[in-house]
Amino acid sequence: MQKIALTYGVLSGTITIVTLILGLVVSDGGSFLSSELFGYLTMLVALSMIFIGIKRYRDQELGGVIRFLPAFAMGLAIAVTAAIIYTIVWELYLMASGHDFINNYVNAAIEAKRTAGLAPEKLAEDIAALEEMRSDYGKIYIRMPMTFLEIFPVGLIIALLSAAVLQNPKILPARQ
Repeated sequence: MQKIALTYGVLSGTITIVTLILGLVVSDGGSFLSSELFGYLTMLVALSMIFIGIKRYRDQELGGVIRFLPAFAMGLAIAVTAAIIYTIVWELYLMASGHDFINNYVNAAIEAKRTAGLAPEKLAEDIAALEEMRSDYGKIYIRMPMTFLEIFPVGLIIALLSAAVLQNPKILPARQ
């Protein structure tokens, strides 16, 4: 069980973070490849490894039958592993590249709010919140959990759905 969780978790986390970093580098922060939508779509595709890992565990280790809780535990283990890989590699990327991600992000968000024509009070409030986020992001004890929580909820949902589906041995049965 641990080998499957580690294998599929590392694969999922690596695919996600490498794709997102490449998107940031290639697009220089200004296109679809650096958008939140692209990031979450990438996570959905990469975290499909949760489904594959649970199915492999069910079919090869348990003879084609699995209950919800063991399936969910496997999915959760894969999701946690993927989120840890994602977080560690993101931290390494920030250290190695000197990429000032948060400044680019906050500056772009402030500019978008200014061009949106918000009321001055609302604009000042939003800018203050963004500046607080910029400050908080500089603290590793805030940034790392924040990074972990970017991917983990997606993995949690996929683990729940995969466990619910794969507990039925008639769905994608093992090949004989």
